[in-house]
Amino acid sequence: MPDAGAKRRLGWAGAVFVFLLAIFWAIARFFHVPALLDHPVSTTVSFAVLFAPYWFFGFGAARLVREWLPKSAVRVCAASLLTLPYPLLSVARGEFHWQMMAALLFICIGVSALLAYAQKPGNWADVVVLAVVGLLIDLGLLGTAWPVGPARAMMWPAGLGGFPKMMMANLALYGYLVIKPLDGIGYDLMPKKEDFKVGLREFLYYAPIVLVLGFAMGFIGWQGRQAHVEQFPAAWVFTFCFVALPEELFFRGLIQNLLERKMGRTAALLLASLLFGLSHFNKRAVFNWRYVILATIAGIFYGRAWRERRRLFASSVTHATVDAVWSIWFRI
Repeated sequence: MPDAGAKRRLGWAGAVFVFLLAIFWAIARFFHVPALLDHPVSTTVSFAVLFAPYWFFGFGAARLVREWLPKSAVRVCAASLLTLPYPLLSVARGEFHWQMMAALLFICIGVSALLAYAQKPGNWADVVVLAVVGLLIDLGLLGTAWPVGPARAMMWPAGLGGFPKMMMANLALYGYLVIKPLDGIGYDLMPKKEDFKVGLREFLYYAPIVLVLGFAMGFIGWQGRQAHVEQFPAAWVFTFCFVALPEELFFRGLIQNLLERKMGRTAALLLASLLFGLSHFNKRAVFNWRYVILATIAGIFYGRAWRERRRLFASSVTHATVDAVWSIWFRI
């Protein structure tokens, strides 16, 4: 049973969860996200179910899930619940496809079963799981290019293309917090002053490097009066929640964390950063070498922030600040 402190923590998380849903709903309405305008109830419910594990695992819910599901086989079967956002979203729209549902079930149950079978951290199962999850996200195989049936029929509704990425983040959290608990991930969403201190410090260290190289390579350009400064707070929060934190979970909390057990801190930092950079190869080009170079260097500073605090919140502060500043003031 959870103690009083855990109950207060989850109660506070629940109240903020409702508040955030309202904020995200308002942002989606403001930007006229078609899926929300056309099907407000199913879209809102689907997003709430998708966001719930991602949010509550950051406040200690994984320990409760392990207590409620003590048997490994039950935990593996329960992974199927991570697929619920898809039918909740698609059935009401008349766009449900059994091929997509079967693929999602196979991935969630298969990954969970593999991690349950191979409990030792840093073994072949982790390589397989991280490669599968990473490629599914990076190549968009669950998004816009489904190989079975008409491609467009398998696409997620406009404005909700990030749903598959969030589902895979939930699967990674469930796999490494419930099925095969991994020490040192640092997935704690209770903000601390030191997280911002370290995160913003690493941003300031990276800023002069990216400015010099970015302008020299033609990757960035000053937007001047075209920049919408008033959008920065919303851009930062959105980027932190749906871009920075999932990527930091994967590349720092899992990959760098596991690599440290095999090759030491410095080598793990460099290799994880290189993999992070390579994951951007197909962004805005067939092979965007500029993006790869700058993302690799950025990954070093993100990794330093995570390594110092052993908290994904710290590295996500660095990551979200870099992306938000770039998108508003320097993106071309």
